[in-house]
Amino acid sequence: MEFSLNIILFLFFFATIAAFIQRVSGFGFGICIMTVLPFLLPSYGEATTLSGMLALTQSFYVACCMREYIVWKRILPMLFIFLVISYLCIGVVASTDTHTLTLILGITLILLSIYFLFFSTKIHIRQSVPMQLLMGSISGVMGGFFGMQGPPAVLYYVESEPDKNHYAAQTQVYFVIGNIFMTFFRAQNGFLTQDVAKSWTIAIFGVIVGTYIGSIVFNRISTNILKKIIYGYIAVCGVIFLLK
Repeated sequence: MEFSLNIILFLFFFATIAAFIQRVSGFGFGICIMTVLPFLLPSYGEATTLSGMLALTQSFYVACCMREYIVWKRILPMLFIFLVISYLCIGVVASTDTHTLTLILGITLILLSIYFLFFSTKIHIRQSVPMQLLMGSISGVMGGFFGMQGPPAVLYYVESEPDKNHYAAQTQVYFVIGNIFMTFFRAQNGFLTQDVAKSWTIAIFGVIVGTYIGSIVFNRISTNILKKIIYGYIAVCGVIFLLK
């Protein structure tokens, strides 16, 4: 992979945008950056690996800041089933046609945008182990295939946690541990390459910038309006993937 100036700028720019979205809304890093990484990295597996490593870096920082609000019993059941399912799905990625995965990703992005725009406020979720296992399974499928395990976990925690601080703490710890294991799983399948490592060293500066700006904006903008813009963008990207 040749790191031209255009590729360097793309990596930095989209890492910045993805980190900004994640910092403001609590999730969305993988959804945003996976709209471009499959076109920049040599393989789809390498794209999901880079996405996970960058998201891991940012989530680790936020989790450290929110560590006093962490409640492990609300994380572990979902995390366990997530690791099992994502491991199986990552193995499938290694032997699945990239075009097929891109098609599935496009459909997934469109469905996600439709759900969050129109239906998320009509569903109420309570804390329970069965619900954690269900959401963890869905998260495992999305994380293993697409490097975006966030939406199911976010839906569960934003509805079941008592306040935004507990919501942020549970989700970011979940993302940190999940991405650590998924990076290990992907490395076993040969996706942690030199191109991924070099791309990370470039994009991490975008993560730093996006996280910093997102921290400033968090208390100064309507999150609801920002989310609508984000999900509209996701829908457009989903259509682009389908037409590719």
